[in-house]
Amino acid sequence: MPEPEPAPAKRGGYAKGDARKQQILDRAIEVFAQRGANKTSLRAIAEAVGVTHGTLIHHFGSLEELLVAVYLAGDKSVDARLELSENPSPVEIMIESARANRAVPGMVQLYSTLMAAAIEEGHPAATDFATEWFRTVRENIVQRVRENQQAGRIRADLDPRAVASLVIAASDGLQTQWLLDDTAPQSEALQLLEDLLRTDE
Repeated sequence: MPEPEPAPAKRGGYAKGDARKQQILDRAIEVFAQRGANKTSLRAIAEAVGVTHGTLIHHFGSLEELLVAVYLAGDKSVDARLELSENPSPVEIMIESARANRAVPGMVQLYSTLMAAAIEEGHPAATDFATEWFRTVRENIVQRVRENQQAGRIRADLDPRAVASLVIAASDGLQTQWLLDDTAPQSEALQLLEDLLRTDE
């Protein structure tokens, strides 16, 4: 049964409110991991999580803001499961990320939903999320490319920003193919890209 509407915050209410928000978020992550995000309304999510529609609005503001919060929290969980070697290449990171993502297809679908919404008008939360997401990931990969170039693992003649954009495009595109057809050679294709970027030893 859904809980009653949240009461006005009292002294100590901020800490309790943050804890309650985290509890809702943890449960929402489980729901999205199982169901994905397509055709899921805020009311349906509230029912699945066990709170009222008003409670979700109070804590997250909108469906889109909840989706962003769920994905960001879920992505941290995926990061914790990555089994990376010392000084991995950008593509090795994507290969491991793809492996971890396959365990939670609902979160992969959620990512795709947010990215699709981001390029449409009227979705500011998704647009802000995607813009910052790509900027952060691209800069992280650029730094990783430079480190691997200095170590002699990636060709020195390649522009790090171009490599970063290519790795992200390949990873996202292959992830979409995998959502539509789980036999698509996701890891194998990324490994091919890794081989093309490597120096001849």
